[in-house]
Amino acid sequence: MDVRKKGFYERTSVSDALKILVEAVKPMETEEVRIINSLNRILAVEITAPFDTPPFDRSSVDGYAVRAENTFGASQTNPTYFKMAGSAPVGEVSGIKVNDFEAVKIMTGTPIPKCSDAVVMFEYTLESEGKVEIVNPVSPGKNVSFRGEDVKCGNLLLEIGAAIKPQDIGVMASFGMEKIRVYKKPSAAIICTGNELINPGEKLIEGKIFNSNLYLLSALVSKYNGITGKTYTVKDDYNLIKEKISESLNSNCDLILVTGGTSAGEQDFIPQIIDELGKVLVHGISMRPGMPTGFGVINDKIIFMLPGNPAAVFTAFEFFVIPCLQKMGGMKIHNTHRVISCTLRRKIPSAMGRCDFVRVKVEETNGEYLAEPVRSGGSGLISSLVKTPGFLIVPDNLEGLDAGDNVNVNLY
Repeated sequence: MDVRKKGFYERTSVSDALKILVEAVKPMETEEVRIINSLNRILAVEITAPFDTPPFDRSSVDGYAVRAENTFGASQTNPTYFKMAGSAPVGEVSGIKVNDFEAVKIMTGTPIPKCSDAVVMFEYTLESEGKVEIVNPVSPGKNVSFRGEDVKCGNLLLEIGAAIKPQDIGVMASFGMEKIRVYKKPSAAIICTGNELINPGEKLIEGKIFNSNLYLLSALVSKYNGITGKTYTVKDDYNLIKEKISESLNSNCDLILVTGGTSAGEQDFIPQIIDELGKVLVHGISMRPGMPTGFGVINDKIIFMLPGNPAAVFTAFEFFVIPCLQKMGGMKIHNTHRVISCTLRRKIPSAMGRCDFVRVKVEETNGEYLAEPVRSGGSGLISSLVKTPGFLIVPDNLEGLDAGDNVNVNLY
């Protein structure tokens, strides 16, 4: 059977296709980067605390270090007087020992002097002529951050596969880390096929359309922690498309995204080319939009066959390319969207065995979210992606959804 038509007679379910894809994808190699450049990179190592933090008992306020028991009974009407015993140097361990009814001036973060066990804030003191008047009692440990109070040596700080956040960088810096090992970002080559395509900046003539898929895919790859490598806009020419796929394989790209030419028509060459250069793993998936979607492997690199229609490209990217990028980039495969519960306003017909990706508008009324399916009129209407804040999925074990059903909407 013609490889172009085989998948259309034996369509693969979304769940089965995803299993096949995930099994074929291999994680990227790792590299070391400076932590200051590590924002949003994916950790390739587990990070544990190399020492306690704070590494010593320190003051959490500006004030006076004292023995707490000496302050008991102090008040505005009955202040307690302390001898000024000196100042604890900032950034150094003080050699001062605090005796009964002695006070040492101390700043936030400074090590607590010997034999003191609490700090009285400046607001409750008055210093004059070598004495400190205290009008508020403190209990032992008051205003003191004890060694290991925040993190104990050996505690897990960050897990493998975590996307590094600004606060993570701060934590790593607090432990003196300068560099960290992360997964390399996957590089994607993008090949858009079609006689009708021209690039933005060229003159638009009758019968031609601007190639939006290249820019849509490049932005999506970047959003999901990838890098765009080689890009091509190619006519429906077998030899030319095969040449660009081969050229992409020989570049530093880690995966290839091809749009158009993946159906069963005479000029849909992509499945045949992949079959010749490597192996088609899946072609034809029970989903709408995006049924012609497929993927294969050439020289251990994943190559995606994506539809030509922009909204169908977007759907296929959501279902398959994102999980591919996640596994390649060292992440756990997960839903990247915020999900909200909504009441469906209108019936959505579907078919058993098919997974539907439905763009919806969302309104909030009296604290309740209402979802309205968009009548897009076809998978090629990219404006429907702009006009909607999210989508819902009709699973393949249902014949549709009824008005009033509770549904989960994924927000972009």
